[in-house]
Amino acid sequence: MHPMLNIAVKAARRAGSIINRATQNLDLLTVQRKGEHDYVSEVDKMAEQAIVETLLEAYPDHAILAEEGGAQGESEYVWIIDPLDGTTNFLHGFPQFAVSIGLQHKGVLSQAVIFDPTRNELYTATRGRGAYLNDRRLRVSKQTRLEDALIGTGFPYSDFSFMEAYMKMFQELMPKTAGLRRPGAASLDLAYVAAGRYDGFWEAGLKQWDMAAGVLLIQESGGLVADFDGGENYMATGNVIGGNPKIFSQLLQVIQPHMTERLRTLAP
Repeated sequence: MHPMLNIAVKAARRAGSIINRATQNLDLLTVQRKGEHDYVSEVDKMAEQAIVETLLEAYPDHAILAEEGGAQGESEYVWIIDPLDGTTNFLHGFPQFAVSIGLQHKGVLSQAVIFDPTRNELYTATRGRGAYLNDRRLRVSKQTRLEDALIGTGFPYSDFSFMEAYMKMFQELMPKTAGLRRPGAASLDLAYVAAGRYDGFWEAGLKQWDMAAGVLLIQESGGLVADFDGGENYMATGNVIGGNPKIFSQLLQVIQPHMTERLRTLAP
């Protein structure tokens, strides 16, 4: 395992331990509202602190971009952190949430860790070295037909300015696929594409910390990732499509005609 990936795994497991302990006493947690349908708990903050401390202890000159703490430092190495992706699920005891840590080097994603503490599933990837679930090498699915594909998505939850365009995508895809799923944690959705559990995934308006690690996992599992225009601007727009090569192209063909100027101007 790459040394930087090893440190990221250590950080993710520390955060996962904090999260798992907190699931035993959800009714005692302090929760704040960050925005419409957007929450943060003391667990998010504690998990993020544990991650940042672990990373900076090993690499004190690296920069941090984290959901709760924002940007910290300047470096060609930037750790992109979501300490608890799926906070709303977590607060309701719905077991679909994860720790997500990605590393960018000179703007290119190079390391990825997504840890699902409830299932003890550890997804890891290093650029050029493949992706893994625990000790098993990951490959995207071999599904070739959209009508037989299981597709993941994420509903708009705080910014509803692109709801109409999203619903048109959803309505067209519903009868053209084997099924659509929305569990509510984008990092795990992307990891599931890498693991072949989903054949494809799309969502609009994500933040960088929601998708940094998951994007690399898909790429290292043989899948494709793009924005809704078919380009590589997903980290800037927050609009992302991922999937195995066959399903990716078919999914993109459905999504593209419903693009709007509002979607193009979304910023993570």
